[in-house]
Amino acid sequence: MQKHIKKHPQWQRMRATAILLLSMAAIPPAWPATSTENEATLNFVGADIEAVIKAVGHYTNTTFIIDPRVKGTINLVAETALTKAQALSLLASALRLQGYAMVAGDGFTKVVPEADAKLQATPTQVRGDAARLKGDQIGTRIFRLNYESAGNLVAVLRPLISPNNTINANPGNNSLVITDYADNLNRLGKIIAALDAPATSDLDVVPVRYGIAADIAVMVNKLLEPGAAAPGADAGRVSLIADSRTNAVIVRAPSQARANLAKSLIAKLDQPTAQPGNVHVVYLKNADATKLALTLRSVVGADGTAPGSTPATPTTPTQYSAPAQGSANGMAGTMPPSAAPVALSAGGAAGFIQADAATNTLIITASEPIYRNLRTVIDQLDVRRAQVYIESLIVEVTADKAAEFGIQWLGLSGDSGSSYRLGGGTSFSTGGDNLVNQAIAMRSATGGVAGTPVPPGPGLTLGIFRQINGALGLGALARALESDANTNILSTPNLITLDNEEAKIIVGQNVPFITGQYTTQASGGGAGVNPFQTIERKDVGLSLRVRPQISEGGTVKMAIYQETSAVQSTTNAAGIITSKRSIETNVLADDGQIIVLGGLIEDTVGDGVEKVPGLGDIPIIGNLFKYQKRSRKKTNLMVFLRPTVIRSSEQSASVVADRYDYIRGTEIAAQPGKTIFLPDTGAPVLPPLEGGQPIGGSFLKPIPAVPAPATVPAPENLH
Repeated sequence: MQKHIKKHPQWQRMRATAILLLSMAAIPPAWPATSTENEATLNFVGADIEAVIKAVGHYTNTTFIIDPRVKGTINLVAETALTKAQALSLLASALRLQGYAMVAGDGFTKVVPEADAKLQATPTQVRGDAARLKGDQIGTRIFRLNYESAGNLVAVLRPLISPNNTINANPGNNSLVITDYADNLNRLGKIIAALDAPATSDLDVVPVRYGIAADIAVMVNKLLEPGAAAPGADAGRVSLIADSRTNAVIVRAPSQARANLAKSLIAKLDQPTAQPGNVHVVYLKNADATKLALTLRSVVGADGTAPGSTPATPTTPTQYSAPAQGSANGMAGTMPPSAAPVALSAGGAAGFIQADAATNTLIITASEPIYRNLRTVIDQLDVRRAQVYIESLIVEVTADKAAEFGIQWLGLSGDSGSSYRLGGGTSFSTGGDNLVNQAIAMRSATGGVAGTPVPPGPGLTLGIFRQINGALGLGALARALESDANTNILSTPNLITLDNEEAKIIVGQNVPFITGQYTTQASGGGAGVNPFQTIERKDVGLSLRVRPQISEGGTVKMAIYQETSAVQSTTNAAGIITSKRSIETNVLADDGQIIVLGGLIEDTVGDGVEKVPGLGDIPIIGNLFKYQKRSRKKTNLMVFLRPTVIRSSEQSASVVADRYDYIRGTEIAAQPGKTIFLPDTGAPVLPPLEGGQPIGGSFLKPIPAVPAPATVPAPENLH
């Protein structure tokens, strides 16, 4: 077989080529002769890839490891003489066109398919290293970024990398890890260096002299906000932030031209007011104007360090009269001492703070320095308050087991004609446990004794009877009873409330309790009396009252009162009897943490024996003269609670959607089944939610569409 291979023309040509490259002899070559001792020309047309790689390896003294999947033919032709480095570079480029890659190792080079090259031990270079990757060799480079985000650059650079190679971002140290060909890595390095640069313009701080920085920042932001649908809107956006402490506006713009436009708008708006006077109206977004006005009055009246003001002097407390009924927005009437005018330095005009509850605004009369200080306080207090969604679980499990067993005897001698009769019997307890009563009831059922029949008690009752003068008589009666009752109650009251605001939920009954009664003589001298009763109604059931307070660290402090009550008996002569279990405590919990408030674990065992003295003490036989009872009752009651802080509208919508879908699924499951005998009357079902709102715009039925007036332009004509 080897002889046939060696005689093959292709094999002879490859052998001659290898010998020529190694010895550089002056023998006539299979392709053009070399020009110098370190240069040679390549001329492989339609040659086997493996043979060409081996030939170049012999010429360049490089050891190649060829993957078995590297197959096919290759064209490698050089019109001029090449050095060893040039020959390796030309081979790498030719292999890249065929879908293969060269990976340099420790003293050898691997030739593998391009898709597997990134999995090999490729050379790794960090930007700034002295070594440089060259040519079409696969390598890995790590680019550390100083200004731009690595995640943002991945989307920009991904199309510039060959499909079989990778680019990954490491958010931990803000770096990029790229595996690709060396020449492309060098090109990507230049692109990354150009993109990883600081912003083109620095931050500008524009002081505001006459106006309020917060108001001007909001107004200029709206004027400079680009269209939502414009491409690249975020790239050309100008950001303005108000600094209340220095009453200045911080401007950040993508270009100097945009920054100059923002500063010119600020300068045009920062002008003295054209209207005389110092009355200011502040519209609140979240806070309550009435409560905030009281706070600001205290601040202005007690702070003597405010610019342009003098310390408040102690005055004699003045009686404050509430505003008269019907006064407009509560502004009429005597002003409380805290709202009295504050004296300003240099004989300035007095100032005061008043709330308009109808529009939720503050009316402030003060000089410019004091008004600016007040606006700083207002902006910090007029923020969106967080809410707390509280889920509670009240679990009660009760197991009640009881057993009874007893035997009673009853006998009578003689008959109805006897002068003397001797009788005896045993009887225990009263009511349903009294077996004599049950015997009378059985005899009454047969017509033997007149009177109202007493129903037999529960359980199994057995008797031994004999006839007395044709009537039914009782010799012995035995009764056995065993009961087993389990109760499982789960209550899940949920409520939502604002931070530091009390909330309460009650689910139960309003039960009347008699608190007193008396009678009066009939009016007009008539006979008889008139009875009267006084009644007080109380809530009986499940109640939960909680006041949450959110700390800066995210924990929630809660003052909680929980009560579970129920009506136990209504037949008591003194009135209704109720049971009550309540917890009143203060707890601290993390956001979303489940805590246990407390509970009741009760285990009650009862064991009683009623017996005939003497006879009941006899071993074994004494059981015929006993009535035995045994019971055990276990009650487990636990209260769990979980607070969830809601700080945004998205979180609120998520909670609403969860509860809404739950109750809608319950309604769907409770739909009446179809039957051929009853008509389908339908049942109410909540509409599905879409975008946080019920489809159709109404909970009960869709709102009918109203055609737009003819004067309103079509949507495509609106700009």
